[in-house]
Amino acid sequence: MDRVITHIRQMIEYLLMFSLLMMVVINFADVTGRHLFNHPIFGIQDLTEHLMAVVVFCGLPLVTMAGTHLTVDLFDKLTQSSGMRWWKQVITLLMTVILCLISWTFLQSALEAHSIADVSPELRLPRAPLYLLMACSAVLSALGLLYISYYPSAKAQANLPSSSGGEL
Repeated sequence: MDRVITHIRQMIEYLLMFSLLMMVVINFADVTGRHLFNHPIFGIQDLTEHLMAVVVFCGLPLVTMAGTHLTVDLFDKLTQSSGMRWWKQVITLLMTVILCLISWTFLQSALEAHSIADVSPELRLPRAPLYLLMACSAVLSALGLLYISYYPSAKAQANLPSSSGGEL
Protein backbone atom coordinates (compact mmCIF):
# COMPACT_ATOMS: atom_id res chain seq x y z
CA MET A 1 0.00 0.00 0.00
CA ASP A 2 2.76 2.42 0.94
CA ARG A 3 4.59 1.71 -2.33
CA VAL A 4 1.51 2.51 -4.40
CA ILE A 5 0.95 5.76 -2.53
CA THR A 6 4.61 6.72 -2.87
CA HIS A 7 4.46 5.99 -6.61
CA ILE A 8 1.28 8.05 -7.07
CA ARG A 9 2.79 10.90 -5.05
CA GLN A 10 5.92 10.87 -7.21
CA MET A 11 3.89 10.91 -10.42
CA ILE A 12 1.92 13.91 -9.16
CA GLU A 13 5.13 15.67 -8.12
CA TYR A 14 6.68 15.10 -11.56
CA LEU A 15 3.57 16.40 -13.33
CA LEU A 16 3.57 19.45 -11.06
CA MET A 17 7.27 20.13 -11.66
CA PHE A 18 6.91 19.70 -15.43
CA SER A 19 3.88 22.03 -15.53
CA LEU A 20 5.69 24.66 -13.48
CA LEU A 21 8.77 24.38 -15.70
CA MET A 22 6.63 24.77 -18.81
CA MET A 23 4.97 27.87 -17.33
CA VAL A 24 8.36 29.43 -16.67
CA VAL A 25 9.69 28.55 -20.14
CA ILE A 26 6.68 29.78 -22.12
CA ASN A 27 6.37 32.98 -20.10
CA PHE A 28 10.10 33.66 -20.49
CA ALA A 29 9.79 33.04 -24.24
CA ASP A 30 6.70 35.25 -24.41
CA VAL A 31 8.34 38.17 -22.59
CA THR A 32 11.51 37.79 -24.65
CA GLY A 33 9.54 37.63 -27.90
CA ARG A 34 7.41 40.60 -26.93
CA HIS A 35 10.28 42.87 -25.90
CA LEU A 36 13.04 41.83 -28.33
CA PHE A 37 11.08 40.95 -31.45
CA ASN A 38 7.77 42.72 -30.82
CA HIS A 39 6.02 39.38 -31.35
CA PRO A 40 4.39 37.64 -28.36
CA ILE A 41 3.45 33.97 -28.33
CA PHE A 42 -0.07 33.39 -29.64
CA GLY A 43 -2.28 31.70 -27.05
CA ILE A 44 -0.04 32.31 -24.06
CA GLN A 45 -3.08 33.08 -21.89
CA ASP A 46 -4.67 29.72 -22.69
CA LEU A 47 -1.46 27.84 -21.98
CA THR A 48 -0.83 29.68 -18.74
CA GLU A 49 -4.43 29.20 -17.60
CA HIS A 50 -4.33 25.44 -18.21
CA LEU A 51 -0.88 24.99 -16.70
CA MET A 52 -1.80 27.04 -13.62
CA ALA A 53 -4.82 24.82 -13.03
CA VAL A 54 -2.59 21.74 -13.35
CA VAL A 55 -0.10 23.20 -10.85
CA VAL A 56 -2.79 24.10 -8.31
CA PHE A 57 -4.65 20.82 -8.56
CA CYS A 58 -1.48 18.72 -8.53
CA GLY A 59 -0.51 20.55 -5.36
CA LEU A 60 -3.83 19.85 -3.63
CA PRO A 61 -3.27 16.12 -2.90
CA LEU A 62 0.38 16.76 -2.04
CA VAL A 63 -0.49 19.45 0.49
CA THR A 64 -3.30 17.30 1.89
CA MET A 65 -1.05 14.25 2.31
CA ALA A 66 1.64 16.36 3.95
CA GLY A 67 -0.92 17.89 6.32
CA THR A 68 0.24 21.40 5.49
CA HIS A 69 -3.04 23.13 4.68
CA LEU A 70 -3.44 26.59 6.06
CA THR A 71 -4.88 26.32 9.54
CA VAL A 72 -6.02 28.63 12.30
CA ASP A 73 -4.62 27.55 15.64
CA LEU A 74 -6.76 29.78 17.79
CA PHE A 75 -8.47 26.86 19.55
CA ASP A 76 -5.65 24.28 19.36
CA LYS A 77 -5.24 24.04 23.14
CA LEU A 78 -8.93 23.27 23.50
CA THR A 79 -9.21 20.84 20.60
CA GLN A 80 -5.99 18.95 21.40
CA SER A 81 -7.33 17.77 24.76
CA SER A 82 -8.27 14.10 25.12
CA GLY A 83 -11.97 14.92 25.49
CA MET A 84 -12.05 16.63 22.08
CA ARG A 85 -10.56 13.85 19.92
CA TRP A 86 -13.99 13.40 18.36
CA TRP A 87 -13.69 16.94 16.94
CA LYS A 88 -10.70 15.99 14.79
CA GLN A 89 -12.67 13.03 13.42
CA VAL A 90 -15.63 15.27 12.59
CA ILE A 91 -13.37 17.77 10.82
CA THR A 92 -11.62 14.99 8.87
CA LEU A 93 -14.95 13.57 7.70
CA LEU A 94 -16.29 17.03 6.85
CA MET A 95 -13.18 17.84 4.81
CA THR A 96 -13.48 14.49 3.02
CA VAL A 97 -17.11 15.18 2.14
CA ILE A 98 -16.22 18.67 0.88
CA LEU A 99 -13.39 17.30 -1.28
CA CYS A 100 -15.76 14.67 -2.70
CA LEU A 101 -18.32 17.38 -3.49
CA ILE A 102 -15.61 19.40 -5.25
CA SER A 103 -14.70 16.30 -7.23
CA TRP A 104 -18.33 15.66 -8.14
CA THR A 105 -18.72 19.26 -9.30
CA PHE A 106 -15.65 19.05 -11.54
CA LEU A 107 -16.77 15.68 -12.88
CA GLN A 108 -20.11 17.20 -13.84
CA SER A 109 -18.24 20.12 -15.45
CA ALA A 110 -16.04 17.68 -17.37
CA LEU A 111 -19.05 15.78 -18.69
CA GLU A 112 -20.80 19.00 -19.68
CA ALA A 113 -17.65 20.41 -21.32
CA HIS A 114 -17.26 17.17 -23.26
CA SER A 115 -20.88 17.15 -24.38
CA ILE A 116 -20.77 20.73 -25.68
CA ALA A 117 -17.15 20.48 -26.89
CA ASP A 118 -16.03 23.38 -24.68
CA VAL A 119 -12.61 24.71 -25.71
CA SER A 120 -10.33 27.59 -24.77
CA PRO A 121 -10.79 30.77 -26.80
CA GLU A 122 -7.46 31.12 -28.60
CA LEU A 123 -5.84 27.70 -28.96
CA ARG A 124 -9.07 25.72 -28.87
CA LEU A 125 -7.72 23.43 -26.12
CA PRO A 126 -10.46 21.11 -24.84
CA ARG A 127 -11.51 21.87 -21.27
CA ALA A 128 -13.00 18.47 -20.36
CA PRO A 129 -9.63 16.77 -19.66
CA LEU A 130 -8.62 19.68 -17.44
CA TYR A 131 -11.84 19.42 -15.44
CA LEU A 132 -11.35 15.66 -15.19
CA LEU A 133 -7.84 16.21 -13.80
CA MET A 134 -9.31 18.58 -11.21
CA ALA A 135 -11.92 15.98 -10.23
CA CYS A 136 -9.26 13.27 -9.89
CA SER A 137 -7.12 15.61 -7.81
CA ALA A 138 -9.96 16.25 -5.38
CA VAL A 139 -10.66 12.51 -5.07
CA LEU A 140 -6.97 11.81 -4.44
CA SER A 141 -6.98 14.55 -1.81
CA ALA A 142 -9.99 13.02 -0.07
CA LEU A 143 -8.42 9.57 -0.13
CA GLY A 144 -5.09 11.00 1.04
CA LEU A 145 -6.81 12.75 3.93
CA LEU A 146 -8.49 9.53 5.01
CA TYR A 147 -5.20 7.67 4.61
CA ILE A 148 -3.16 9.99 6.81
CA SER A 149 -5.98 10.19 9.35
CA TYR A 150 -6.79 6.50 9.77
CA TYR A 151 -3.77 4.49 8.62
CA PRO A 152 -1.47 4.11 11.65
CA SER A 153 1.92 4.43 9.96
CA ALA A 154 0.89 7.17 7.52
CA LYS A 155 1.21 10.04 9.97
CA ALA A 156 4.71 9.00 11.03
CA GLN A 157 5.72 8.41 7.43
CA ALA A 158 4.50 11.88 6.37
CA ASN A 159 6.25 13.55 9.36
CA LEU A 160 3.08 15.38 10.29
CA PRO A 161 3.18 17.85 13.17
CA SER A 162 1.07 17.09 16.23
CA SER A 163 -0.45 20.59 16.09
CA SER A 164 -0.76 23.22 13.43
CA GLY A 165 2.24 25.20 14.62
CA GLY A 166 2.17 28.40 16.58
CA GLU A 167 0.70 28.73 20.05
CA LEU A 168 -1.54 31.49 21.21
